[in-house]
Amino acid sequence: MYSSNRRGFLAGASALAFFATDALSRVVQAGEIAKGRHADELAGLEDYWSEIRRAFDADRTLINLNHGGVAPAPSVVLEAMIRDVRFANVAPAHHMWDILEPRVESVRRELATEFGCDPEEMAVTRNASEGMQTLIAGIDLKRGDEVVISDQNYGRMLTAWDQRARRDGVVVKKIALGGPNPSPDDLVARFRAAMTDRTKVVEITHVINLTGNITPVREVVAMARERGAETFVDGAHAFAHFPFKRDDLGCDYYATSLHKWLLAPIGTGFLYVNKDKISKIWPLMAAGDAQTNDIRKFEEIGTHPAGNHNAITAALAFHRAIGVDRKAARLRYLRGRWVSKLTEASPRAHLLSPTESDRSCGIGLLGIEGIDPATLKQRLWDKHRIITTAIKHAEFAGLRVTPNVDTSVEDIDVFVDAVLKAIKAIG
Repeated sequence: MYSSNRRGFLAGASALAFFATDALSRVVQAGEIAKGRHADELAGLEDYWSEIRRAFDADRTLINLNHGGVAPAPSVVLEAMIRDVRFANVAPAHHMWDILEPRVESVRRELATEFGCDPEEMAVTRNASEGMQTLIAGIDLKRGDEVVISDQNYGRMLTAWDQRARRDGVVVKKIALGGPNPSPDDLVARFRAAMTDRTKVVEITHVINLTGNITPVREVVAMARERGAETFVDGAHAFAHFPFKRDDLGCDYYATSLHKWLLAPIGTGFLYVNKDKISKIWPLMAAGDAQTNDIRKFEEIGTHPAGNHNAITAALAFHRAIGVDRKAARLRYLRGRWVSKLTEASPRAHLLSPTESDRSCGIGLLGIEGIDPATLKQRLWDKHRIITTAIKHAEFAGLRVTPNVDTSVEDIDVFVDAVLKAIKAIG
């Protein structure tokens, strides 16, 4: 495992000459430490992860436990983007459009390889919201057609479907999932019960952003397909978070952000559309008839910087150097550390997220009896400079905690101590 990861990373670095020598040496050194070790054994080995952390330009006066919103990119990724921005600025009309923009085809190819699809099914976008909005606004639906979604879908997607209902008379059926931790069987059953012969689209979130619950996408896709409905998958929190490929999901549509778990520049994402489905979706910006079956029609947003999306290749190289199995094992280890320490120390602390490894990874929702999540979030920032996210839903509330590969066990332990102090102080 080690040798292939190392060779793959060095090969990528050779093709992308902007990689800094120090960043390379950090990852290679980490690979030497990891040599011969299983991902689970490596998960708690701080010598390895300290080398990974040194690849980030971090402010160690604060602790970032909100990587789920947007994560910092490794310095090598940031520098790749900045280099292209500077180069474009010298002669934008030539450098940007003639030299830098065509490199998006390399980005498309590498993303398709990682996701497991044909490059002609991979559109490079700015985020999951843009991809999902393309699908929601772009599919032909008529008055009375039904769409089934859940009340734990991402808020922007709920708003987008509400607009289609107001504009086109589409019937949006929003189901409740019954709390923060629905079982896979129960979740599928609730979707099934909401579907009728008029259901045209089902939207499911691969990883629910509120709780980190990994949903049974494959089962929902298969069920919807049997009923003649399309399934849109919001994968904002899934890609590069834990191992999976397109074929594991069986889906025809998938949108994600890359500035979360892939650690790509802010404002990067992708939209996958099965080749046979491309013609069914209208793009957000008008495309000519010749592009009806062209995945690139979903990328047109007008003038934009190429540096952001070109640096995705650097993020992919960094991701592959670590290995998604190692990353997932580390994220589960960090989550397990703060969960066990807090729940053992205080009977008022509860994990509101699933615990099974096939249903969860790095994201955890912490509930503290008697303490409002927003109050706790603000206290952690004001007194300890710890960044978290307060979650409030109609059925539950808690503090979302999302570490990443630049998080240390010391960061986790400081967080645990700060929460325990808050419990005592707030009463």
